[in-house]
Amino acid sequence: MKPIAAEVYHIPLFPRDSINCYIIEGVLIDAGIRSSYKQISRVLDKIPVYAHALTHAHPDHQGATAQLCDQFKLPLYCHPKEVGRATSGLVTSDYPSDKNLIARFQQKYWAGPGCKVSHTLEENDQLGSFRVIATPGHASGHISFFREKDGLLILGDVATNMNLLTTMPGLHTPPDLFTTDKATNIQSLKKLSALNPAIICFGHGPVLFNKNKTFERFVARL
Repeated sequence: MKPIAAEVYHIPLFPRDSINCYIIEGVLIDAGIRSSYKQISRVLDKIPVYAHALTHAHPDHQGATAQLCDQFKLPLYCHPKEVGRATSGLVTSDYPSDKNLIARFQQKYWAGPGCKVSHTLEENDQLGSFRVIATPGHASGHISFFREKDGLLILGDVATNMNLLTTMPGLHTPPDLFTTDKATNIQSLKKLSALNPAIICFGHGPVLFNKNKTFERFVARL
């Protein structure tokens, strides 16, 4: 667990920050894969949270969701378009193909069981000081979270800050294999770039302190 900013904590779940979740002002954002439960629960024993929100219901983000919500009595929040996957546990159904070997592996070994959604989050809703931003494309109901006062952005999987094959740091669009609509995802990236975020937290890859407009220059090249 690493403090990033006021009331914001980064929980790296895999080596080299290859899968991440976060706590923002008492809300757990994402939950890794199914086996991430013990690691996240140890953090929640130290830093209490009152709710759990998903950027999107893919298997590397909702894997431990049901266990954590049950253990810590947390209501679950997500975008309306993610409710079906979050509640059923069939979380690869939004992929371009859920029949390939990688998708089938993720569904069988990474995904967790379904969990009741208590509340939905849409564009411009507030989660504490964070504004909800609809960022579809990678998933149809993907959302991000932005805090105006310090420019902190929880980006989810709209982009990654690592090569998922080599684990080398660097900005990339998410893999086509897991992205519902690539063109829409690029539009979501442009929307986020216009916010000029100062600190960017990714689902995959290290946190980016965006002092040199690295993120904006990356998006401009797309």
